[in-house]
Amino acid sequence: MMRRTLPTAAIGAVLWAGCLALPIFLDSAWISIAAIFAIYAIVALSQDVVLGRAGLYDMGHAVYFGIGAYATAVLNVGFGWPILATLPVAIVGAALVGAVFAAPIIRLRGDYLLVATIGLNAIFVLAMRNDLGGLTGGSDGIPGLGVPSLFGLQIESQSALFWFDWVLLGVVLLVMRNLDRCELGRALRYLKQDQLAASTLGVDARRTKILAFALGAGLAGLAGTLFAVQISTVSPSSFVFTESVTLFAIVIVGGQGSIPGVLLGTALMFVVPQIFREFAQYRYFIFGIAMIAVMVLRPQGLWPRARLAR
Repeated sequence: MMRRTLPTAAIGAVLWAGCLALPIFLDSAWISIAAIFAIYAIVALSQDVVLGRAGLYDMGHAVYFGIGAYATAVLNVGFGWPILATLPVAIVGAALVGAVFAAPIIRLRGDYLLVATIGLNAIFVLAMRNDLGGLTGGSDGIPGLGVPSLFGLQIESQSALFWFDWVLLGVVLLVMRNLDRCELGRALRYLKQDQLAASTLGVDARRTKILAFALGAGLAGLAGTLFAVQISTVSPSSFVFTESVTLFAIVIVGGQGSIPGVLLGTALMFVVPQIFREFAQYRYFIFGIAMIAVMVLRPQGLWPRARLAR
C-alpha cells in the first residue's frame, strides 16, 4: 500500500464533490474555464500514463487528443451521429492508433522515441490541414458540432456541460487511482524502475508498453470528444506540437505518476493565467520559467508521487 493513499483519496473525493457545486457560485465565463480545466486534466492524466508511469517520452500526445475530437466532429457533423454515440469510437479509435503506432517504435528509448512521437504529431497536423479524405475541413476545421443528449435531455448550457465534463473527470480519476493496484500498473512501475529486472520477473516489456500507449491514447480520445463539444468546433491548430509540449511539461512540473501533481500542473497552466488575465498571453513563458525552476529546485515535481511503504 502507498503512504497517504487513503487520506489523499478521501480529500480528493471531497474536493471533486465540492467542485460540482461551482456553477452555483460562478458566472458563465468561469464555469467555462472550470470545464476546460476538467478536459485538460483528463488529457494530462492520459499523458501521465505514458510518461509518468511507463517512463516513455511521448512528445506527440496531442495527436490522440485530436483523434478523439475529429472522430466526434466527423461523425456528428458529417454523418449525423449523436455526440454520445461517437464517444466509444473516439476512445477506441485513439487507443488503436496509439497501439499501432507504439508497436514498431516501442523498442526506442529516450531521445529516439521522443523524435518519433514528434514526427507523428507533425504528420497528424499536416494531414488534418490537407483535408484528409475530404472529411477534416482543412485549416478551417469542422464547425457546428451538436450537443450531447442524455435520456432526451439536451446538455447544452455551460453548467450542464461543466457537470458532464466533471463527472467524466471523476471516472478517469478512479481509473488512475486504481491503475497502480492492477497488474498493468505494477508492471509499468517495475519497467520504469528497472526494465531488465522486470523482464527477469516475467514482465512482457513490449506488450506492457503498448498497453500503456493504448490506455493513455484512449483517455486522450475521451478528452478530445469533450473538447470538441465544449468549443463546438475542431481545427488543426488545437493539436499542434506546442500542445504536446504543454502536456509533457504539466506532468514534469506537477510530478510524474502523481494524480494531485498532474491536477496542480493543469491548474497552473490553464486556471491561474485566467486570474491574472493581463498576463495570460505570457503563460507559456511563465510556465517555461516555472519548469526550469522546478527542474533545478524540485526535480521530482511540485507534488511528487507518494513512495511505497516498506
